[in-house]
Amino acid sequence: MRKGLQRNAIGLVQGIVLGLSGTAPSYSLAASLGLIVVAAGIQSPAVVLLAFIPTLFVAIACQQLNRAMPDCGVSFTWCAAAFGPATGWLAGWAVIVTDVVVMANLGQVAGQYTFLLLGLEELSQSTLWTTLCGVLLIAVSTWLCYRGIRLSVRTQCVLLSFEVMALAAFAAAALVRVYRGSAPAGFMRPDWSWFDPFAIRSPAALGEGVLLAVFIYWGWDSVLAMNEESSDSDRTPGIAAVLSTVLLLATYLLVTVAAQAYAGVGAAGLGLANPRNAADVLAALSHAVLGRGIAGQLIIVSTVTSVAASMQTTILPTARIMLSMASGGALPALFARTHPRYCTPTVATITVAAVAVLYYVGLTAVSGAVLADSLKSISLAIAFYYALTAFACVWYFRRTLLHRTRWLLLRGVLPLAGGLALMVALLGSADQMLSVRYGETSFAGIGGVFLLGIGPLALGILLMAACRRALPAWFAVPPRVHAEGADRA
Repeated sequence: MRKGLQRNAIGLVQGIVLGLSGTAPSYSLAASLGLIVVAAGIQSPAVVLLAFIPTLFVAIACQQLNRAMPDCGVSFTWCAAAFGPATGWLAGWAVIVTDVVVMANLGQVAGQYTFLLLGLEELSQSTLWTTLCGVLLIAVSTWLCYRGIRLSVRTQCVLLSFEVMALAAFAAAALVRVYRGSAPAGFMRPDWSWFDPFAIRSPAALGEGVLLAVFIYWGWDSVLAMNEESSDSDRTPGIAAVLSTVLLLATYLLVTVAAQAYAGVGAAGLGLANPRNAADVLAALSHAVLGRGIAGQLIIVSTVTSVAASMQTTILPTARIMLSMASGGALPALFARTHPRYCTPTVATITVAAVAVLYYVGLTAVSGAVLADSLKSISLAIAFYYALTAFACVWYFRRTLLHRTRWLLLRGVLPLAGGLALMVALLGSADQMLSVRYGETSFAGIGGVFLLGIGPLALGILLMAACRRALPAWFAVPPRVHAEGADRA
């Protein structure tokens, strides 16, 4: 079905850029590396590597599903085709939830770092001013997304180039100081034992670390939602998604090893497990590694560009998923409107931004701690829809898995393994998030992180029930097994 999107606007290179930008590498590392170190200690590189495995397997599942059904609804479309309309709706809702929550947190970080970059440290500590700045930057990102995919992609290329150069400079400088012996006390030379997952103190710590690390990979699937705007829509986006995860692994391992070698994993000083550094490990290390001059500002600039790029690559796929849901009749037809000149989902794009702003302002007004816990909670929704998509691949292609050995591996064994690994990590972490000691908030003896993670998913069930009554035609369609798609090589 033609949805009014621009055709052949994205090639393989641009697709990889979108996949990388969607993860916001600088921001993801800055926000998560300290937490990963607290969970896994010196084995943090092993956790980063382990989290890549199910991520790669899910990316392969998405690649195979995209070859059969290149639709901008991605998980919504694929899960509906495999398991039925209700499951597809919940998968689409989970994607929307994660994107709205992360947009709110991106707005907060963008506001703080913009003022830090300008040397206005007092304003960076002001909730009012950082919120206003964050809302303004969300508005700018929305305008860029509204004006068309080509403008958005060109912007992404510029922002990502600077971000990658800054991370490479940081890692190189840190490792040079380590091997020269000029790093601070507590530094360690990289060792292969850091990659041994069996040395982690407990299975619970391993599961927590892996789920945290899954967050830093999350976002590579942004390019898949632009499949209808890509050249060779059934092939290019899937290849770009898989290559993006591989490039992310190389980036994350390099920076993780360099930061750990330079600062150590202690809980004092520059140590990565220091709670005072946990919110932003890279900012805490940047001046020590790169100096106080212009070079020392690279990581701050990199975080700003990372967040700015990620804002766009969050709005873009979410709007297109809503467009696909509306085009299929799973959401009101209003969300299927596209701009006749820019070929973008107009109502969906503005709605995503508006809801994200309301969520951001609302949680900020309640408590900064609630906003922080909401970011920790989205790993549940991420693992949920990634695992569901992986299982959808296995079930959708079940009739043809034994036709070829390659299909059995790429459409059966690997997606199933990836989905099961994510479900195990999800259940283990959900159990930990129930504790009032997990995160900074709680309610009625239940951890706030758990409630913030499960609450929106439960809300999705209620909204789906409302849509089922208002839009009965789409929910009456049985699962579709497209034999002609499943038989493609």
